Amino acid sequence: MTPKRSLRGPSEREVTTDRAIKEFDPVGNGWVKSLARPEGNITGFALFEPEIAGKWLEMIKEIAPHVSQVAVLQYSKNAAYAGYWRGIEAAARSLAVKVRAAGVGDASEIENAIAVFGRQMDGGLIVLPSPVTNSNHGLIAELAARHRLPAVYPYRLYVISGGLIAYGPDPTNSYRQAASYVDRILRGEKPADLPVQQPTKFELIINLQTAKALGLTVPPSLLVRADEVIE
Repeated sequence: MTPKRSLRGPSEREVTTDRAIKEFDPVGNGWVKSLARPEGNITGFALFEPEIAGKWLEMIKEIAPHVSQVAVLQYSKNAAYAGYWRGIEAAARSLAVKVRAAGVGDASEIENAIAVFGRQMDGGLIVLPSPVTNSNHGLIAELAARHRLPAVYPYRLYVISGGLIAYGPDPTNSYRQAASYVDRILRGEKPADLPVQQPTKFELIINLQTAKALGLTVPPSLLVRADEVIE
């Protein structure tokens, strides 16, 4: 795959769209019985699958092998992060990395959490998706750079704001697919009969300028997999 080269910043549409996205774990939140058989009157498209969290930690170690401890920045009022933590802890055991949760509820708590962890040696950062973290994407990317923390993010928006690397689904793809479900329900199908769909398309975005500022060399194994490289 030949990565796209981009020098442009975020558009207003991207900012608005990303701020509207909420952490979506339909089973963990109790909205549906299961993904295959939702039951009740709710179905749709999940923006994330929890298993992706282990890949985030693997990517930190791939781009910054010296990292030995990682803070996981997450919205403190979201109780549906258990799936993410299973993936993170499993990867942490195999990679011999210590992980700890950093719960935040607003911009000031984000600044404090990253500043505190930034004083640790050989630290890294994983940012979990939520309305709070997404709406403060620019601040988080700036703080990670200031405290020299290699960080992995859930959306492209963070990386074009100066973040190091993002790996996750393209949310606009899920929105487009949701239109087919709307059509089927309007034609008489029941939501309970339509399985909740998991994302199938993921994108990897790397900011080479940020990597250079952190003193990191992006390995060819990551570059060849990148969908977009920002210089």
